Amino acid sequence: GKLNLVALAGSERQAKTGSTGDRFKEATNINLSLSTLGNVISALVDGSPHIPYRDSKLTRLLQNSLGGNSKTIMIATLGPADYNYDESLTTLRYANRAKNIKNQPRINEDPKDALLRKFQEEIARLKSQLEGKGKSGQKSRRRRNKDGTEVDDDDTGGQKDEELFLKEQQDQLNEEKRVIMHKKNINGIINF
Repeated sequence: GKLNLVALAGSERQAKTGSTGDRFKEATNINLSLSTLGNVISALVDGSPHIPYRDSKLTRLLQNSLGGNSKTIMIATLGPADYNYDESLTTLRYANRAKNIKNQPRINEDPKDALLRKFQEEIARLKSQLEGKGKSGQKSRRRRNKDGTEVDDDDTGGQKDEELFLKEQQDQLNEEKRVIMHKKNINGIINF
């Protein structure tokens, strides 16, 4: 695993800091990186096909944390003084955009191992299904009543139920045989 801790400070206005020389250049570079980070966040939130990760070193370093295979926590800090109102408002807008990024972290797994695990789960499921059928010992079948309607019949393994079923089937067959014989007799009489 990898843990990135990044402090993104420096969103204050240049005029307020009063920095000059090297500190001014450094603050300018920080603000440019933060601006690029804002562009990346906007592109991720909008679902843009191109995310400008390569536009700054900061966004390249944070690429896996932003919209990648990771969990990301971003904390925005604000100054409560009136003097910092504009910066606080900018930070809140920035955080509001950032909270809409939807990462999809997943376990880094070898595809072969994932396939093997999937097959093992399937085997376990099928085994439990077979055991469930073996324990219940119940068979479901359809039969016809004397009135010709079909019904589901659950056989609990009792011999009486099976004998009753067979007797009903025999009675039904005898009735059908009698009807057929009766029709033959009528046809024989008519043709004679």
